Parts: sequence; C-alpha cells; structure tokens
Amino acid sequence: MNEDKSYYIQLNSKVEKMLRTSEFLGAGHNGIVYLLPNKRVIKIFKDKKVCSGEYNIFVKTRKSKYFPNVYEHGEYYIVRDYAGGQRLDKYIKKHGINEVISLNIIKLIEEFTKLKFNRLDIRCKDLYLMDDFSINVIDPKNNYSKNVNYPRHLMKGLNNLGVIDEFLSVVSEKRPKTYKLWSFKFNQYLEKNIK
Repeated sequence: MNEDKSYYIQLNSKVEKMLRTSEFLGAGHNGIVYLLPNKRVIKIFKDKKVCSGEYNIFVKTRKSKYFPNVYEHGEYYIVRDYAGGQRLDKYIKKHGINEVISLNIIKLIEEFTKLKFNRLDIRCKDLYLMDDFSINVIDPKNNYSKNVNYPRHLMKGLNNLGVIDEFLSVVSEKRPKTYKLWSFKFNQYLEKNIK
C-alpha cells in the first residue's frame, strides 16, 4: 500500500461523480482503484504517462479473453471491467497450485507472444483466478517496452510460494521446448541473484 499523499490530480466533474458512488478497492505504486456500482472499476493514476501506457496495452489486447474491456479513459484514469475472483498468489498460499492453473498460466504467456509482447512476464499479484481457474490480468506494465523472454517475475513468485517445481513439471510435460528455455533462464536467474 502506498502511503504517499503528496500528489494532487485535477479530475473532471464526471469522474468526481463516479467516485462519489464508488467503493475503495486498493492502492499501489501507480494509483488508486475504486469499484463502481455497475461492476466496473476506475483506476486513478498518479502519472499520466503510466495511465497512457496501460491504456495502450488494453487497446492492443481488446480481443483477448485475459484482459478487461475498457469503457472510458482520460489523462489520469481508466474505467474498465472489474476482475472478480481471487488474486493468484493469495489463492496459491491457501490452496496450492494444480495442473489446470499451471496450464492456464502457460496459455496466458503464449497469449502474450500472440499479442507480440516484448515482455513475456507478469507478477502473480497482477493475475486473478476465477472459480473455473481461468485467469484475468489486471495491471499490465511495460509489455511492449521491456524485453523479457520468459516469465521471470511470475516464476519468482511461484518459487517464493513453494510451487515452482509443480509448475515446471506441468510445463515440462505439456510444453517440453518451453520448459527447456524457462527452466534454463530461471536457474540462471537464481544462480545470479541468490548468493
């Protein structure tokens, strides 16, 4: 939770009206998110460049089932679908990981490739798991501007949750070529960063 209150953003009266009937959901590095009565959310950003970057990703991913629809945006805000379900990391802490979740994560990263993302990575906390184990992305960042050719942050999160071996076992079984790259790169990362 970001406690920095040293910034001020001027919002138009339409956005202010939306906020009057909204419910606070959370805050992070880039802004604050509120649930609107129509099961949409409004995210208010601190930095209009970050807002523009996230909006552009949503525009380019509008036909993907993994990303929310966007209904409105301004310099400092985006109104989009609410992602229900449970945060992936919180779910795994409570229930562990299974083959279906692992396979859906693999398919998500494959979707990133189809969307021509340069950054094939995302954090566990930016993924929401639905009751049927489908996955929603809530907070895409730098997917077209940074180059990362495997899900490093995601695998680091799974490692910290103690389920990386189960996940990689499914990758090995279902996508052997992908397994070779991901396991090699992640082991390199661990050797470099855990000394």
